[in-house]
Formats: sequence, structure tokens, C-alpha cells
Amino acid sequence: VQLQASGGGLVQAGGSLRLSCATSGFTFDGYTIGWFRQAPGKQREGVAVIARRGGSTYYADSVKGRFTISRDNVKRTVNLQMNSLKAEDTAIYYCARRLGGPVLRQELYNGWGQGTQVTVSS
Repeated sequence: VQLQASGGGLVQAGGSLRLSCATSGFTFDGYTIGWFRQAPGKQREGVAVIARRGGSTYYADSVKGRFTISRDNVKRTVNLQMNSLKAEDTAIYYCARRLGGPVLRQELYNGWGQGTQVTVSS
């Protein structure tokens, strides 16, 4: 099982980034996929999650209206489009999977891989 996040980088406040989660080793369309982040000195938190067939999505209040999660069940990828980035979005971003419905509780997910660093300069 592999979930690999990529696409992070350094961006100015107000800018955009698109993260991608590439997956392998499991039945992709059988799993909810989520994006999570961990800022220095803080606990990991849920950012956005998407149900197996993409019909349901949920977002943390802090990113609603700015971030959009999407998935391609043929390419086995989940993307996170991040617009209007703020300094407080700076964190390492991870993707993970869940054999169940879309919830933002990170403790219910597994398959954590190495994340991708997002740094937003103010």
C-alpha cells in the first residue's frame, strides 16, 4: 500500500498550489481518501476528504471556499487544489485512506506516506 503526496512548495500569500496523491497497492475506488496537514508544534488535522466515488466531500472550516478536493478513479489519484493560500496553511500535507465513509478524523485513516511541504510566505 502506497500513498505518495507531491506538489508542495513555497508560495506567497494569496497564491495557489495543487497537491497530488498517487496511490498503488490497494483497490482505490473502495476507499475514502483524505488530505491532512501538520504544522510545526501542532497536531495533525483533517483538511479535506472525498468519498469512494467522489460523491461526497468534506472540508475543515479553515479551508472551505479556498480548497477543492477531487479524485480520478482511473488514474488512482486525489488532488487538492489550494487557492488564496494563507500563512497559516503552512504545514506538511499528507494523504491517507479509510475503508469507510468520509470523515475528517485523522485517527481513522491509514496508509500514511511521506508528506509534502507547503510553505506560504506572508
